Amino acid sequence: MNPLLSRLKPYPFERLRALVGEAPAEINLSVGEPKHPTPRLVKDALASALDGLASYPLTAGTPELREAISTWLGRRYNIPPTDPATEVLPVNGSREALFSFAQAALDPGGKAKVVCPNPFYQIYEGAALLGGATPIYGTPEAWDGVRLVYACSPANPSGEVLDLGAWKRLFELSDQHGFVIASDECYSEIYFDAAPLGALEAARRLGRGYERLVVFSSLSKRSNAPGMRSGFVAGDAALLKAFRLYRTYHGSAMSIAVQKASIAAWNDEAHVRENRRLYAEKFDAVLPILKARRPEGGFYVWLRTPIDDAEFVRRLRHEYNVLVLPGSYLGREVNGRNPGSNHVRIALVAPLAQCVAAAERIAELLRKL
Repeated sequence: MNPLLSRLKPYPFERLRALVGEAPAEINLSVGEPKHPTPRLVKDALASALDGLASYPLTAGTPELREAISTWLGRRYNIPPTDPATEVLPVNGSREALFSFAQAALDPGGKAKVVCPNPFYQIYEGAALLGGATPIYGTPEAWDGVRLVYACSPANPSGEVLDLGAWKRLFELSDQHGFVIASDECYSEIYFDAAPLGALEAARRLGRGYERLVVFSSLSKRSNAPGMRSGFVAGDAALLKAFRLYRTYHGSAMSIAVQKASIAAWNDEAHVRENRRLYAEKFDAVLPILKARRPEGGFYVWLRTPIDDAEFVRRLRHEYNVLVLPGSYLGREVNGRNPGSNHVRIALVAPLAQCVAAAERIAELLRKL
């Protein structure tokens, strides 16, 4: 077997099961899996396109899907339309593409560095390790040797959004050192005030093109369709040409039926507005109970704990039958400090009543401590 597999760390949910056991909790807010209903228009489009199962799909996807994605990008970010033929590529969910992009982009010589946020989505680390690279957590001391930077905005788990100044600095560093930026924007459509700035939008505002920049997005959170495994990569045409070649061999083309349903989803905003309303309702109810701040985007509460976060999660599960995720499982220790320590990630994906009940139990444990 590939010896690099031995470098992979246990996945956060594997560690969570070891901590609290396999028995399901009454209220599970540990996994970022949307629970709002998948829109009827998406289901209908999928069902009406089942004849597409009789055909092999193309890696590049249909022109209609690429056009729908390009149109959505232009409408959402107020940017000139991306070229559907060269600057957009459908993928089987952002997770799959975030991982496989690193395998296509990294030099197999094993000396590359990949920068990840910290705390972070563990796919970034796994992609770097299996690409033979060295993950760097947070801002590196030196940028020499960096070949790929993962950005996540709104961030998982904190919900923070990169502003124009942060993007300007990152683009300048990319110009200076030649690394590629992979911007994970799968939470971009869950927000409460202003729509989060996207990487392509930031590039246009700064008078740039998309050189060395690709963005990843998905219908999982936006349209409550995680089981469809539908998303896209957009940006630098040269990078997408090479990534498309990789994916041709990788065998990762999207089903025609899923493409049809995806077109319906990208062309509709009414269900996305309703989705935001439902999340806002839960945050409005939960935040006063937890005395927590509202994130700029996403559906997580990033809550500080007065004791070790793993012990807090263990007690919460066994004493209150509520499951959340220890923040330290999402971070890595750098200079003796794990920035996820003494935090928990609470995914407000359950129905409103369950989220409120969970918040009340969490607040009770906090008072006890």
